[in-house]
Amino acid sequence: MLNYLIRRLLLIIPTLFVILTINFFIVQIAPGGPVDQALALIEMGPQSGQGLLSSGNSASIQSQQPKNESNYRGARGLDPQVIAMIEKQYGFDKPILERYIETLKKYILFDFGDSFFKSESVVGLIIKSLPVSISLGLWSTLIVYIISIPLGIRKAVKDGSAFDFWSSTLIIIGYAIPSFLLAILLIVLFAGGSYWDIFPLRGLISTNFDQLDFWGKVKDYAWHICLPTVAMVVGGFASLTMLTKNSFLDEIRKQYVLTARAKGLTERKILYRHVFRNATLLIVSSFPATFVGILFTGSLLIEIIFSLNGLGLLGYEAILQRDYPVIFGSLYIFTLIGLLTKLISDLSYMIIDPRIDFEARN
Repeated sequence: MLNYLIRRLLLIIPTLFVILTINFFIVQIAPGGPVDQALALIEMGPQSGQGLLSSGNSASIQSQQPKNESNYRGARGLDPQVIAMIEKQYGFDKPILERYIETLKKYILFDFGDSFFKSESVVGLIIKSLPVSISLGLWSTLIVYIISIPLGIRKAVKDGSAFDFWSSTLIIIGYAIPSFLLAILLIVLFAGGSYWDIFPLRGLISTNFDQLDFWGKVKDYAWHICLPTVAMVVGGFASLTMLTKNSFLDEIRKQYVLTARAKGLTERKILYRHVFRNATLLIVSSFPATFVGILFTGSLLIEIIFSLNGLGLLGYEAILQRDYPVIFGSLYIFTLIGLLTKLISDLSYMIIDPRIDFEARN
């Protein structure tokens, strides 16, 4: 296992390199970058452009007179010195290959630089956003597992019964409802939209959170995270429940179960002593991958709707603003966490079932 672990860890390095390289050049050559946005705001008026540049640069730009044309769409009539100054501020005064090499050197040291538009380091923004996304992803994944595994076992035992039919119907309906639509419905019903004002509309904690005692903080946190979590988990039951059901059905029909029944063992002992370990192999080992899927893909619209400053909302705003340091920093962290979680998922196979040996495949 140690050799396999070392090889997988070493494989993370070229994988990160390839992903970062491809995305770097795609994003860099895409139109509408930070320089274009800065020039567009300058054309709107002096007050619009001041937010992007320092005070000294803003005063300098206002004193410039339009002289020449540029390749930038929003640079018509602006002095080339103004454009050069903006390019230097955002690092676009250097060739793209030089910018790429500098980015790789910094990212090796986890130096992601500062945001173009938020006046804060990328690491600081990620650290602020990470707890929100982890909270949503972790609680959603745990609730899905806590409900889906017993439900899937029950459906396998009662295969073909009325319970199996109606539970499958409800699960499919929940799976068909988009999470963002359910989130809006929950707000309308329970967050003061049109009916009951029971839960808060936005945020993960209250403004007086620091003044509360321990149990007060726990209640306040649970109160805020209830609706976003419900919106995320309803659609997540279907795949895991059916996976659990099918896994148990496959094991129940195997020869060793018939042998155990012939020996006089009760169905409960057969199910939880013999079938459970074999059937839950795929289910338990898929936990890391499920968590990453919910964390990085399922929370974006939920974070926007409930005004939660998580990684999804941070990355979405960075893409709209062409905030390249935040885009690449978030991508780097997302990819690294995803690769490490995939490694944990593979190792969990070997821990749950020692018969599985990835090294033997070589």
